[in-house]
Amino acid sequence: MKLLHTADWHIGRTLNGYSLLDEQEAAFKQILAIALAEKVDGIVIAGDIYDRAVPSTDAVTSLDHMLQAINIEHHLPIYAIAGNHDGAKRLNYGREWLAYTNFHLNTLLAEAFTPIETPEAQIFMLPFFDPIDARVYYQQQGLPEKQVKAIHTINDAMQLVLADLTAQFDPTKRHLLITHFTVTPKADDDLELTSETTSKVGGLATLTTDLFSDFDYVMLGHIHTRLASPDPDRIRYSGSPVKFNVKEANPKFHGKGVEIITITPDDITHEFKPIQPKTDLVSLKAPWDTLLDPEFYQQQPLKQAWFAITVQDFDRSKHLNVRAQLEQIYGTIVELDYETHHQAAMMNHAQALDTLSPDAIVGQFFNDITGQPLSKTQQQLVDQIFVNLRKED
Repeated sequence: MKLLHTADWHIGRTLNGYSLLDEQEAAFKQILAIALAEKVDGIVIAGDIYDRAVPSTDAVTSLDHMLQAINIEHHLPIYAIAGNHDGAKRLNYGREWLAYTNFHLNTLLAEAFTPIETPEAQIFMLPFFDPIDARVYYQQQGLPEKQVKAIHTINDAMQLVLADLTAQFDPTKRHLLITHFTVTPKADDDLELTSETTSKVGGLATLTTDLFSDFDYVMLGHIHTRLASPDPDRIRYSGSPVKFNVKEANPKFHGKGVEIITITPDDITHEFKPIQPKTDLVSLKAPWDTLLDPEFYQQQPLKQAWFAITVQDFDRSKHLNVRAQLEQIYGTIVELDYETHHQAAMMNHAQALDTLSPDAIVGQFFNDITGQPLSKTQQQLVDQIFVNLRKED
């Protein structure tokens, strides 16, 4: 059995006002071509299919064409789940009759407990959910109230959910999981994760690989680089197929693509297949004089890529029409920033805050004001407030 693993399409995404639909459609054509060339038995989309809960008309139309090409024109099964950007109930429309064409779609927690059965494997499709979703589900299942109220974090919820999934295991088959969360090794390393948010509230907290030890292979979405895969052989991110921001333009992320997963009775292997951008996103940071130096800019893909440029040590009072001058040389500039020595110092401080989740920032503020850390009860109250706020979005 062979599957193509992709995730985080974010159809409808914009980059500082520039539509990425053309980029996404070009990436999709390559994904489909790879799927056909590899003769896969299905395509996995591990969440964040759309960029927002209520996508634009253009985004809906574009995705509709993509899914028709996969499922109707080429008769390839689709295994898709909702991510935290998707509107779970809205995306759920038509789910039951889509299954008749082997388009399997799970957007709600309750749908995750029935695996898709193939001759070789059981495919468990666990969409993004938060602790509130788990409380509601388990309350409906008749779990004692005391145990329902004990579900405070996504880790609490995930332990219950995974126990119920593994209870469905057929010992004669491989057990595959598709889900959409931040998952790291038990001992976190220093890898910079690239996702649409660094929040650790409302289900976005980091889970660890030991939770998924019963599965033979886990296909993840949510982090936009495959280099964040917490277990290189068994628990992997495919990364997003398109660069969505300047951070993702960093060369250390080694490009975009999909993973081909091959399942045999004896082994499960993966192979990365690159996707070439229609219009690349290039990030440059240099002093003004360097940016205007032909020896520097002639090394760049002028008028062929989108540029995000940070001008270092810049004095605005000495220059006019900065963007116009740069665009005359480089072409389209989707982001233009200026950095002085003072701003660089402030940015380092801001980045330190950016690594904290909202509840951690509240805890730090409370400690700075009172000299005392939040109590366990106060921490749970803060966490609940942020969960409820996210639920309202």
